[in-house]
Amino acid sequence: MNLSDKITVLGRKTNICLVTLGLFAQFFLTIIRRSSIVFKRPRLVVQQIHFIGNYSLIIIAVSGLFVGFVLGLQGYYTLNRYGSEDALGLLVALSLTRELGPVITALLFAGRAGTSLTAEIGLMKAGDQLTAMEVMAVDPIQRVLAPRFWGGVIAMPLLAAIFSMVGIIGGWIVGVALIGIDTGVFWSQMQSGVDVWKDVVNGVIKSFIFGITVSLIALFTGWRAKPTPEGVARATTLTVVAASLAVLGLDFLLTALMFSN
Repeated sequence: MNLSDKITVLGRKTNICLVTLGLFAQFFLTIIRRSSIVFKRPRLVVQQIHFIGNYSLIIIAVSGLFVGFVLGLQGYYTLNRYGSEDALGLLVALSLTRELGPVITALLFAGRAGTSLTAEIGLMKAGDQLTAMEVMAVDPIQRVLAPRFWGGVIAMPLLAAIFSMVGIIGGWIVGVALIGIDTGVFWSQMQSGVDVWKDVVNGVIKSFIFGITVSLIALFTGWRAKPTPEGVARATTLTVVAASLAVLGLDFLLTALMFSN
């Protein structure tokens, strides 16, 4: 392949990426415009919150507990070098509320709920259910996609909060119950060092943005999946890869904006 062919291939791939980004933005705006059903029939969103959030709760809680265990051990080993074991509670709380809570929850959310949404939409497309809805004058974006999108957006911050809460409990179990740090010092250091607006609220904002990103990617890949078993499988894999990379990239940008001062 000569230089001209390489430039042609590069240009073609760049064009495909730009077109996909344009379609992605158009898809997002379409869902926003057709989200009136959220207010007319809130039960649809509640059902999706239950489906997305409740079924992801166990893996989120168990993962948060073990992450708290690890943070408690690693934090103690690190702080012990400098005689600052009393700051273990502050270390665990800041690590979870600022970074690990939103990020790990989003990654787990993409692997559990994101793939489920993609497979569900892809199978509905393969079974011509979406086409049948259009024939019956029912907008599939408004009836199917919008409730799932807002269900994911609402469930994600709740799951991240549960992850952080259980992780802090795990850090307390290791630091206080196993290692022997004073429980009053553990909680007082955390209470005095964690700022509600700068740390907790910024973590909630992160999880909210991650929820929008992961839910939108999952629905978009399912909506554009080829109506075949192979097409649905590829779309499901693409959801995990694209959503994970998007979460990690957005985390860097949001951290740089939120905690630069």
